[in-house]
Amino acid sequence: MRNGTTDGQGTGACAVRHIAIIMDGNGRWAEARGLERIKGHESGVESVRAVTRHAAKLGLEQLTLFAFSTENWKRPEHEVACLMELLERYLVDERDELMESSIRLRSIGRTEHLPDAVRDALHATETLTADNGGMTLCLALNYGSRTELADAARKLAADGAAGRIDLEAMTPEDVERALGERLYQPGMPPLDLLVRTAGEQRLSNFLLWQMSYGEFHVSPVEWPEFREPDLDRAVEDYASRTRSFGGLLQAR
Repeated sequence: MRNGTTDGQGTGACAVRHIAIIMDGNGRWAEARGLERIKGHESGVESVRAVTRHAAKLGLEQLTLFAFSTENWKRPEHEVACLMELLERYLVDERDELMESSIRLRSIGRTEHLPDAVRDALHATETLTADNGGMTLCLALNYGSRTELADAARKLAADGAAGRIDLEAMTPEDVERALGERLYQPGMPPLDLLVRTAGEQRLSNFLLWQMSYGEFHVSPVEWPEFREPDLDRAVEDYASRTRSFGGLLQAR
């Protein structure tokens, strides 16, 4: 929603630029219907497609989706293998729509540890869409926020040891800026709204740094059934809040 408009779509004026979503409830949705858990993930792909399309129409600058965490490797081997196959298929199948909608695909996380086929599909789709000028769709893959911060701290320490920066002379503000510049996506726009589905109320090691001043919206809807009206409700909730960022509100 750039310039406070929704281009005739959605829920009305709101200056939200960046929404992130923890897509929760796929497995529970499937189990409640007597299906294998992977069926919930397969159904969740349609939610990804619908929400991405709608977010682009609303004019968001970025939509970030928590697709696979560093902890998800602990799931049963069969489920992880199916998730990787589903991810690879998504990265290939969505190329035409990403191009038609001028959406740029990016990723954050330790993607170098993904299976070769997934990593190759991800790189190809990121390269194909790199020059698109519309919304950025960012997939968090093999991502954990504590790992991201640790990786950034290591880069900062390495730059200090190599003499590229003077750590001793840095102010707290300098350290904060330098650390932020070494995150997986340094140019990520400020996170305005984090949505979590299926009624869960945890951050689950997702975008801890970026969420410092973000708003949190919990949806009771499980991800396979999350659609455009649910995103609109989250944006409406965000628009109804007053944000002071630690200061005092100005008298009207």
